[in-house]
Amino acid sequence: NNLKRTSMKKLVFSILFFTFSIGLFAQYESAQNELKINMSNLIGFKWLDVGYERILNEESSIGFGTLISLDHSVDGLDEFRTFSLTPYYRHFFSGGYAQGFFVEAFTMIHSGNNNYYYDDFNYNSTYTEDKFTDFAVGISIGSKWVTARGFVAEIYLGIGRDMFNKSDLEVVGRGGVSIGYRFQ
Repeated sequence: NNLKRTSMKKLVFSILFFTFSIGLFAQYESAQNELKINMSNLIGFKWLDVGYERILNEESSIGFGTLISLDHSVDGLDEFRTFSLTPYYRHFFSGGYAQGFFVEAFTMIHSGNNNYYYDDFNYNSTYTEDKFTDFAVGISIGSKWVTARGFVAEIYLGIGRDMFNKSDLEVVGRGGVSIGYRFQ
């Protein structure tokens, strides 16, 4: 069906974009890169939420996350979202190299489905589904820990506001517990 085809296209696009980005950054020998998966979104909402982060210096980094819904029937805080691409900038406030407490500014392009139920006076129900794409701007706070061998764990929580009012959400959430690996 169309929904599965659209989801597969988004998944293939995300994987290709992710692979291209890694190849682009891998040409720099001194690059600090991280690959991560948000385990709380995978377990709690059945969302595949993977991310890439590029360390700019000891205080800042840029990155992006790609979220794809694996099961559209799961209810939760944001069950209408089926896909998002979230670029972000992080500033760290600790003595460690790009780790510890951080504040993050993010943007999010997200799409999904608005669901509407209508009842008339004859007890007839009508269900409609309306697809949307919207753009949000937000802020997050969190903390990151990195081991000497490159294992990364982070926890973060944020909120953003939809700018185009295309979805019923108005605000979007961002957060979770991610694990990953930092490499050259």
